[in-house]
Amino acid sequence: MCALVVKGVFIGKAEDIGGGLSSAIDKQPIDHRLWLWPQGLGSDEQGDPRFHGGPERALHHYPAEHYAYWRRHFRDVDWKAPSFGENLSTYGLTEDQVCIGDIFRWGQAFIQVSQPRSPCYRLSRRWGIPDLPQRVQETGRCGWFYRVLRPGFVSQEDSLELIQRSYPGLTVAHAIQSYFHYPLEHAGLQLLQKCEALTGRWRDTVARRLSTGLVEDWNARLQGLPLEGMRA
Repeated sequence: MCALVVKGVFIGKAEDIGGGLSSAIDKQPIDHRLWLWPQGLGSDEQGDPRFHGGPERALHHYPAEHYAYWRRHFRDVDWKAPSFGENLSTYGLTEDQVCIGDIFRWGQAFIQVSQPRSPCYRLSRRWGIPDLPQRVQETGRCGWFYRVLRPGFVSQEDSLELIQRSYPGLTVAHAIQSYFHYPLEHAGLQLLQKCEALTGRWRDTVARRLSTGLVEDWNARLQGLPLEGMRA
């Protein structure tokens, strides 16, 4: 894989989005270098640290290619990065081309793909489209998260370069299919469970499914709850 040109870098501040909910999904472009911490990019914030951010989900990457699809299906929205709250926007790398555990060099930092994004109701709150999180999940246009293996300065001027691939059989697209589309199919779940680079949260959920034969309730994540995300 050749070095990938970064098209946009974005960070945001947590803001009230109504109903007592806080979100930092409305991110803004940054044209200077930032320090990439184990917890995230520069001063980027999360509206609800219980469910967003942290060292296993420090950086969100969303392929710019997906915006053509959203423009076709929701023509009244001016879809462009960072409409999905991404920190990193590129052309030339999608869920079919990147694998869980892939390690990239970006500027001075080393980052590792840790899990696909689990779309949540803040997307529907942001754009006024009630079924948007479900559509993202069903189409597999989720993007993915990185953990930071080595902090350092990064910028839009720095390319992404793949330096290690340890799980070539587990693309992000495959992980999405196994986790969301075929949530009780044993072969897919076992592949996820064996991947040590996958976040502990996802592997714990996979283990419960294999043990109980049940899928957890997704309604709170996709549709939201009255108290979820409220500031203390």
